Amino acid sequence: MQIKIFTISVLDNTQSENDLNKFLRAHKILEVQNQLIQNNNSAHWCFCIKYLENSYNSTINSPKSSSKKIDYKTVLDEKTFELFSKLREIRKAIASEDGVPAYAVFTDEELVSISKLETISKPSLLTIKGIGDKKIERFAERVISRIKD
Repeated sequence: MQIKIFTISVLDNTQSENDLNKFLRAHKILEVQNQLIQNNNSAHWCFCIKYLENSYNSTINSPKSSSKKIDYKTVLDEKTFELFSKLREIRKAIASEDGVPAYAVFTDEELVSISKLETISKPSLLTIKGIGDKKIERFAERVISRIKD
C-alpha cells in the first residue's frame, strides 16, 4: 500500500483538481480521507489517498500473461496442421474482403477446433465454442466452399 497527499487551494483549484482526478483514475484506490484546513486568510482541502502501486494503469499497459503464443505445428498432428494452415489462409482472405481483423472471422482456437472436425458443415461449426449464428451467417459458406477447392 502507498500513500499520496494532495493539497488543493479553495480559491485556485483547477490544475490541482485535474492532477488529483488523473491520479485517482490511474490507480487502484483503497481509501480517501479529506479535510478542510483553514489558516489565516486561506483554506485548503487536504486529501490523503491510500492506493496500490500495481494498479489499473500498469495492468492495462502490461501484456497479458495468459496470452502466450502457441506453436500449433508442434501441438497438432501433420494432417490437422495442414488443414489448420489452409484455414488460416482462408480466414486471412475473408478478413481482407470484409475489412475486419482476422480474429473477428475465427480465432486460432476456433480454427484448431474446425481442423479437428470429421466433416466441416454449418451444423458441425455450431458445435465449436465461440462460433454462433452470426459467424455462421457471415463466414461459413465461404469457408466451407474454399476448403473444398
